[in-house]
Amino acid sequence: MKKQRIGIIMHGVTGRMGMNQHLIRSVLAIREQGGVVLADGTHLVPDPIIVGRNADKIEALAKAHGVERFTTDLEAALANPDDTIFFDAASTQMRPGLLRQAIDAGKHVYSEKPVSEGLEEAVEIARHAKAKGVKNGIVHDKLDLPGLLKLKRLRDSGFFGKILSVKGEFGYWVFEGDWMPAQRPSWNYRAEDGGGMISDMLCHWRYVLDNVVAPVKSVSCLGFTHIDKRVDEAGKQYRATADDAAYATFLLDGPDGEIVAHINSSWCTRVRRDDLVTFQVDGTHGSAVAGLHKCYSQHRVNTPKPVWNPDMPQPLDFYDDWEEVPDNTVFDNGFKVQWEQFLRHVAEDAPWHYTLAEGAKGVQLAQAGYQSSKERRWIDLEDLGL
Repeated sequence: MKKQRIGIIMHGVTGRMGMNQHLIRSVLAIREQGGVVLADGTHLVPDPIIVGRNADKIEALAKAHGVERFTTDLEAALANPDDTIFFDAASTQMRPGLLRQAIDAGKHVYSEKPVSEGLEEAVEIARHAKAKGVKNGIVHDKLDLPGLLKLKRLRDSGFFGKILSVKGEFGYWVFEGDWMPAQRPSWNYRAEDGGGMISDMLCHWRYVLDNVVAPVKSVSCLGFTHIDKRVDEAGKQYRATADDAAYATFLLDGPDGEIVAHINSSWCTRVRRDDLVTFQVDGTHGSAVAGLHKCYSQHRVNTPKPVWNPDMPQPLDFYDDWEEVPDNTVFDNGFKVQWEQFLRHVAEDAPWHYTLAEGAKGVQLAQAGYQSSKERRWIDLEDLGL
């Protein structure tokens, strides 16, 4: 078996998402399985180097997971020609500068989202990567969740007929941090540190709607800060300045006409549904509801015929008329699947669609969401020309 090493500079992976999803469950999992198999049968084996500012923290992380290489010297890591990919999962505020530095060093770049806080900067980085001729990508993890893969399968099969609307519900109660520790970091609730529901989630909804349903062309959004005082990791009360909920309506450019999509995103809601995020797609021939892993469908021939009667309890159990969409295949970790795709793209120019240009589209929607919320009006999305 022929093996080929590929060096990956991993920056910002001491945080929960970077450590668990990108380092442990993706890059190290790929290494442990023997690498990614290329078209010619070669096993491409990742060799990561962990880069961070806290020497003790990155050393502990590296030793805990059998990673031999770690450093606090980013410039030295970027100067090593044997490491060809740079990955970033650190703060959004630092990301554009880090990506530019890596691109200028000739590295292929893969990045968490959002790619930046502003659209102009996101477009500039995407164009810079293209001009320098480096391969580039943005994380789009939700597209490879089993539930959304099944939902897309239904769309591609024509199950829905003409798609009419989409309803999305995302979120859960994030504790304020006083009597119960918060389960999200405090910076999420400070706008000055890059926090905010609109900036966090509308980037996701852009690629989900674009790829699972139809392209987004307009948005009307209301951002809101429901809880204005929270308690940080040190037990100190702080003022929450970022929006902790976003109520957004989108117009999609469907193949049979406009599709209305509405998605509520909130860290101030208590869950009574199948999952922390659910999407319902309604069409003339059928409907489906997908969560992270499961998806349920209801064809028009199985649709019940309820009659409105407020004078008696509802006799129908509406859950009974839905059928679960089977797996029919093995679904791997969504982050890992995308890492494998990007590694193949770098090594053998395999197909890859989710470039930094797609990341800029996510920033565009988030920025339009903030503009809509501030001005209380619909915002149309222009072609970015990327």
